[in-house]
Amino acid sequence: MMTIGKLAAAAAVGVETIRFYQRRGLLETPGRNDGIRRYGGEDLRRLRFIRQAQAAGFTLAEIAELIALDASEDRPRARELANARIKALDAKIAELRAARASLAFLAKECGSGTPGTCPIIDSFGSIHTIEQ
Repeated sequence: MMTIGKLAAAAAVGVETIRFYQRRGLLETPGRNDGIRRYGGEDLRRLRFIRQAQAAGFTLAEIAELIALDASEDRPRARELANARIKALDAKIAELRAARASLAFLAKECGSGTPGTCPIIDSFGSIHTIEQ
């Protein structure tokens, strides 16, 4: 059994993160024993699950659903959520690759054109134009 501070340290998160997850219903808020809330191994496992699911790109709502699916053992729905997340990640990867290619082109062109112009700055719009 551990305090909220020890749970936070074990999961490498802040105490406020734990409280946020509790308010969202993702983590249980244990009752007080001698005025102190005590957390166990299952709480740490759940907290790590939440953090890993977030790292995979799942929203808190999707994580709540995954937690419920774990209890119900609805593997087809869990697979459906994972496939949707993969599709969203693939779209983001494509977007990042296009942005990288654009920026690489602009960086290559910068300095090779007309003196005093910069394709990078020009492509984002002149600062002076924005300020006016």
